[in-house]
Amino acid sequence: MEPQNVTSVSEFLLRGLSEDPALQPLLFGLFLTMYLVTIFGNLLIMLAVGSDSRLHTPMYFFLFNLSLADIGFTSTTVPKMLVNIQTQSKSITYAGCLAQVSFYSIFGCMDSLLLTVMAYDRFVAICHPLHYTVIMKPGLCGLLVLISTFFSFLESQLHILMVSQLTFCMSLEISQFFCDPPQLLNIACSDTSTSTVLLYCIGAFFGGVPVSGILFSYIRIISSILRVPSSDGKYKAFSTCGSHLSVVCLFYGTGLGVYLSSVVLSSSKKGSVATVMYTVVTPMLNPFIYSLRNSGIKKALWKLLGRRTS
Repeated sequence: MEPQNVTSVSEFLLRGLSEDPALQPLLFGLFLTMYLVTIFGNLLIMLAVGSDSRLHTPMYFFLFNLSLADIGFTSTTVPKMLVNIQTQSKSITYAGCLAQVSFYSIFGCMDSLLLTVMAYDRFVAICHPLHYTVIMKPGLCGLLVLISTFFSFLESQLHILMVSQLTFCMSLEISQFFCDPPQLLNIACSDTSTSTVLLYCIGAFFGGVPVSGILFSYIRIISSILRVPSSDGKYKAFSTCGSHLSVVCLFYGTGLGVYLSSVVLSSSKKGSVATVMYTVVTPMLNPFIYSLRNSGIKKALWKLLGRRTS
């Protein structure tokens, strides 16, 4: 039977990670645990930064916003997946799908741009330490976060514009656990050439510019550190950006894995596993990376937990 155009799409079907009924309780428990750890870990980082006056600096201000973006990023996809597993349903409404596309784009782009802003902060701190307080004023920090939010919103609107122009057929099954824009292009029955070009342009601009900024910052940082005569000075300089560099590698490494899996791998299940690493595992690990590698965060957390238990 030939697929017919649908003039009014009411819902999509999300295939999820597995259709095996025996695996559903395991998947539900696993993702519920990871989601709760993500929320709890990032909230702890935010509480630690907010409650300790010693952490009221640009670096921790950006970290606070990064944790907030991570909570939003994982909350866009995981709760709906958990509801679908629990209710044994695969459906998501058309409006709900558009909302997922919008918020997924906003918080994903926010993560990328905030990591770029944090790289600039580390660049100023290491390469221009005497001018750090003059350059990184509270007004500039707030403006950088505001600009990141604006461009994240702009990217989400471009994705919504792209998806809203698509015409879908009777086959409305998405090979993912959330409404991923490339997957929506795959199931569209209208001409997607313009949308595909737009998608690649969005990815090239909103992905390429932040990566270029981070690379430029770290090239300058490494060059500056190598000129430090003492090994203790080099270690101290590296330690100030070690946590951020670890998060950058994790975020962009898993993001690159998602892209390569969509291009190289023919199995949608393997692509879904790569997407889980990017959308669920990375936001969960970020608080651990910062708390384990950052003495200021560790002291603030111990102080915060001690205050709660006393």
